[in-house]
This record gives sequence, structure tokens and C-alpha cells, in this order.
Amino acid sequence: MAVSDSAEGGFRRIGIVGVGLIGGSIAFATRRTFPTATVVGVDREDVVDAARQLGALQAGTTDLHVLEGCDLVVLAAPVRQNVRVLAQLPDAIRTAAIVTDAGSTKRAVVAAARSLPSHLTFIGGHPLAGSAKGGLEASRADLFERRPWLLTPTADAPREAVRRLSAFLTALGAMPLELDPDRHDRVLAFTSHLPQLTASALMHVVGEAVGETGLRLAGGGLADTTRVAASPASIWTDICATNADEILPALDTLIETLQRLRADLDAGAPIDPLFASAQRWRRQIR
Repeated sequence: MAVSDSAEGGFRRIGIVGVGLIGGSIAFATRRTFPTATVVGVDREDVVDAARQLGALQAGTTDLHVLEGCDLVVLAAPVRQNVRVLAQLPDAIRTAAIVTDAGSTKRAVVAAARSLPSHLTFIGGHPLAGSAKGGLEASRADLFERRPWLLTPTADAPREAVRRLSAFLTALGAMPLELDPDRHDRVLAFTSHLPQLTASALMHVVGEAVGETGLRLAGGGLADTTRVAASPASIWTDICATNADEILPALDTLIETLQRLRADLDAGAPIDPLFASAQRWRRQIR
């Protein structure tokens, strides 16, 4: 449903760097919600051409200078690429703009944003929405509806800028929440990064052990447990590199738990306490 641009953040020209699953979905949602706003994108030539043809962008190019005049810029590329783009933005944008990102780790990009000039206001962001499949072809306008969108403003971020960005995201259907960058990376190491690595490792072990023939006998449990194992490695390489110090303790905790489980199995000890705890915590996920 379209809403008044002036009522919800007031952004007239929105730039998106990285028009994949998240960037493409932001573009589609913005075009649907703010039909009078202009949405431009930066990505490979074939990607922006496809995005224009699909109606996600009015304009797109490989050159960051297309962002000139944007009052909102969203960095939706992998984390380390977003960090590199931040260093180039001052040459591309000379007017006041709010800059945010959609990366799964926050400390690296927040630290890089401290060097931005005063006319560029950075507010870190992370939509808790996605798909096992990546790329523009998987993007959709309703991806963020009723999903949390974490914002990690620093203490000196202008509250009016945070309010405008929050209003914009709310209009897209998301539920903005504020979180400290350090706590964000610590929590997400357990709730997102550990599950991804676990699912990928599990799928690798099972596939190598039973092969294609054995996988034809797999039930829904394996499919449900390993759904995110289809995620592209290109995104997760950056996530792991920028949050290794938080992911390592999470992995260690899981490994210790599996080792205890293994010891209990060898000893014939009951596994009821582990299952009871898992069931209790699983009920908290909605």
C-alpha cells in the first residue's frame, strides 16, 4: 500500500548499493510503498539492467556517482564491500544524506563510518529477513513485513535521523529495533551465524557420508534443519571474517555440548535434560 512520502521519512531519492536479495527487496518495497520516490542502484551492469527491467529501479549503473542527490543510501553488499564503499561515498555524494547498511555484522562498518564527513549521517542497520536463495531473482517486496530490522546508531547519531529512518522502515512493513553494535554482533553470533555454520557443516557431513542415493531417503527433519545450507558462501565469508571473535566462542560452546552428548551416549546416560532444555527454548521462537 502506498503512503505519503512526506509522512514517512520524507526521502525523495533512495540509492541502493548491491541489488541482490536484500537490496532488490528494499527497492521493490520502496517502489511499492513510495511510488513518487526515485530509486537508483549500483551493482554489476547485468544486475542493474535486470533490476530496471523488473521495475525495482528507475536508474542503475556501476558508478557510485549515481548516488549524488540521494537523501537515503542503503549499502546492501557483503560487509567488507560495504566498508570499502563507505570510504568512497564522500567523493560521490556532496549533499546531506542518511547512510545505512544491511549487513549481518555491525562493528566493522560502524567503525569505518566514523571517518565520514559531517554531511553523511551513518546509522547501522540489519534486517532480520532473508531467504535460503540469494540474488535479485529471489527478492520480493514483502520480504521485510513483520520482521525485525535492527538499527545500531552510535551515541552521537542525530535522533531525528534515527526517527526518519525508523519511519521509512516501518512503512516498508518492518519493525525497527535499536541495539548496541557490540551486543548485536554477540547475539547474532549465536542466533544467526552459529546456526548457518552448523547447518552447512551438517549438510556437508551427511552428504559426504551417504551421497545422492542416501539423500533420497532423507526425511523432513534433515530438510528443515539444513534449509539455510543453500545460502551462498560469498556473503558468509565476510560475516565470519568480521565477527570471528564472537563466532568462535559460540562454536566452542556447541562443540562442548556435542562432546558431552557423545560421552553420554557412550555411557548410556539419558539425553532427556538436553532435549527438555531444547524444547523449552524452542518454544520461545515465533
